[in-house]
Amino acid sequence: MKIMVTLKRVVDYAVKIRVKSDKSGVETHNVKMSMNPFCEIALEEAVRIKEAGLASEVVAVSVGPQQCVDTLRTGLAMGADRGIHVEATGALYPLTIAKILKKLVELENPGLLILGKQAIDDDCNQTGQMVAGLLGWPQGTFASKVLLDKDKQEVTVDREVDGGLETLCLDLPAVITHPRDDKREKQASG
Repeated sequence: MKIMVTLKRVVDYAVKIRVKSDKSGVETHNVKMSMNPFCEIALEEAVRIKEAGLASEVVAVSVGPQQCVDTLRTGLAMGADRGIHVEATGALYPLTIAKILKKLVELENPGLLILGKQAIDDDCNQTGQMVAGLLGWPQGTFASKVLLDKDKQEVTVDREVDGGLETLCLDLPAVITHPRDDKREKQASG
């Protein structure tokens, strides 16, 4: 089974952002950029699944300007087998990205699509849900635990809800957002 993971290039989380002089947005010229932290967690989850022998390939995807290739290189260094860059200029909105991902899924035929729950630059938290809807695939959002059963062709997802945790059993292919890394979050808060 192939896993596809999205990687978004964003302003590095440690950078103090500046508003453009015309107040039209955030200044990104000469600013350190990096992989969205939630996408990094999603990629780590995909690599863990592959290392457990439950997937044959991890394909990283990034949509945006030429500089996104750097984000893909980071993804390859983290364990992705291949990278796909869809070059695009101008503003990219969640529905646009979801439509691009739908086309890539149709070409690549992955059994699992994993996205970070949201990007730290726009905080939209919409792309995963939109692409699941466009594909007609089941989805597990705000995942805190992911267990793949290759024999049954299903994935069990523990997801965070207001009252605690909810467990979903999804038939593959499926979309998952934000496989959380408890160890990393403890280090960040500790």
